[in-house]
Amino acid sequence: MRLLLVEDDVQLGAVLQTHLQQSGYAVDWLKSAEQAKTALELEHFDLMLLDITLPGMDGFQFLKALREQSIDLPVIVLTARDKVEDRVKGLELGADDYLPKPFDFAELEARIKAVFRRRQGFASNQLTYGDWVLDLAHHQLTIAGKPVELTQKEFELLKVFVEKAGRVLSKRFLEECLYSWSDSVSSNSLEVHIHHLRKKLPKGAIKTVRGLGYQLQGII
Repeated sequence: MRLLLVEDDVQLGAVLQTHLQQSGYAVDWLKSAEQAKTALELEHFDLMLLDITLPGMDGFQFLKALREQSIDLPVIVLTARDKVEDRVKGLELGADDYLPKPFDFAELEARIKAVFRRRQGFASNQLTYGDWVLDLAHHQLTIAGKPVELTQKEFELLKVFVEKAGRVLSKRFLEECLYSWSDSVSSNSLEVHIHHLRKKLPKGAIKTVRGLGYQLQGII
């Protein structure tokens, strides 16, 4: 999952980015709403962590502008402004959740997973595709009840394929889902992950659509 962190506190931003990256997320960190607006125009993100007290346009103004433009990106507000009226305002402007500072990293991760699960229409921490079961909480895959060992990136890649099952996904889209700007990525990194993933899945599960990208097929 790729996260956009918008936080102008340098110390907190660095800690959050490092912690979330260690938990397996791709995290891009920006320090203003103006920078974030440009990033959203150019890149794909799965969820945004948004501070309210920002230089220039504040988080509430930015959130309001996003929703007025019908940008439906999931947003969790992170802020020291914990008065009830501030929480109500954030939620009414379109935030999916509101987490006052200071907070525990475990709670933040739980809220990220809960918001994403609700947005995807999942009733639980499991994503199923035929007899495949992806445990989203523990990043584990079982096929017909048997565990399949995947790396972090392989699991994230498979999750994208299952969520978009049947659609042709471009290389650029898949790379945007897997990597942040700070990741060191070689030109064939995605192909390597797909190659290894194919070896662990039923034959023919991932099809190459020449000139367009890749597609998860019906289970063979």
